[in-house]
Amino acid sequence: MTNEPIVVAEGLRKRFGDTQALDGLDLAVPAGTVCGVLGPNGAGKTTAVRILATLADADAGHARIAGHDVARDPDRVRARIGLAGQYAAVDEKLTGRGNLRMFGRLYHLPRREARRRADELLERFGLAEAADRQVAGYSGGMRRRLDLITSLILRPQVLFLDEPTTGLDPRSRGEIWDAVRGLVADGTTVLLTTQYLDEADRLADDIAVVDHGRVIATGTPDRLKASIGDRLDVVLDDPATAGRAAALLRTLTGSHPALEGEHLSVPLTTGSVRLADVVRELDRAGITVGDVGLRRPTLDEVFLRLTGTTPDTPDAPGQDPVHTDAARAADTADRTQEAVR
Repeated sequence: MTNEPIVVAEGLRKRFGDTQALDGLDLAVPAGTVCGVLGPNGAGKTTAVRILATLADADAGHARIAGHDVARDPDRVRARIGLAGQYAAVDEKLTGRGNLRMFGRLYHLPRREARRRADELLERFGLAEAADRQVAGYSGGMRRRLDLITSLILRPQVLFLDEPTTGLDPRSRGEIWDAVRGLVADGTTVLLTTQYLDEADRLADDIAVVDHGRVIATGTPDRLKASIGDRLDVVLDDPATAGRAAALLRTLTGSHPALEGEHLSVPLTTGSVRLADVVRELDRAGITVGDVGLRRPTLDEVFLRLTGTTPDTPDAPGQDPVHTDAARAADTADRTQEAVR
């Protein structure tokens, strides 16, 4: 695996009417890694993916995939990328095997190669037994896996995953996560946009937080958590002492505690206070506690600190702009039946 960025965006700008969707977005993703792109709805995530995937043109700036400029050399870029989103691009009237063969032919693979590649992917992703069933009878998780592997037919160097597990049950989400890990182990680079922060925490090597069309923070999940500091959590034995405890903690830490019942939580800056000092001062003040400890913040708290908002619940299924081309391809199934026979 090389540390040279395989995905590069420099100063991307894009406006839709009065809306500045991208406002100088910069991004660099090393090969063979997962980059999680997080941000509120409307932050510019999907617009950035559309530009990187050659589905939209930037008003300004440059982007490269595997060294190829997305604006000047889109065909070479498309030959190196795959794209899968939260909405199925497969034809429910066809079988799983039929869908993959159809996509192979639409991607101009020879008939024999399209069949061989379809069989290989169905086996690898655990769909071989259901390969000859109509997709209409597949579970949500099976459809999502099939949708994912349609984007792998050309063995892409870079895979764009837009909300890949939205609406799936925990088991199906785990299956998609395992599939992504397997792809990365084989050297595929994944750009993941998701509203599920636990998903980014588990899968991403690095995270880029996007807000108002710009990347406002980057780093590993642990580094981003460390950047906002740990939290001091105190559980009081007597809620009546909460006022005195809050004042004491404010003096010790320089931060304002959040109080909920008998529970106090205080954000800490690095090295601002030692746990032993907190315990000693609380004891000296005659404030008894049931529990006290330091806690690493969650990605949700990082997200809130950086963007001022909490993560949005992913939308219900509808039209996915990222998947428009793939959906159109699936809609041609009736005209390409001969290709899959």
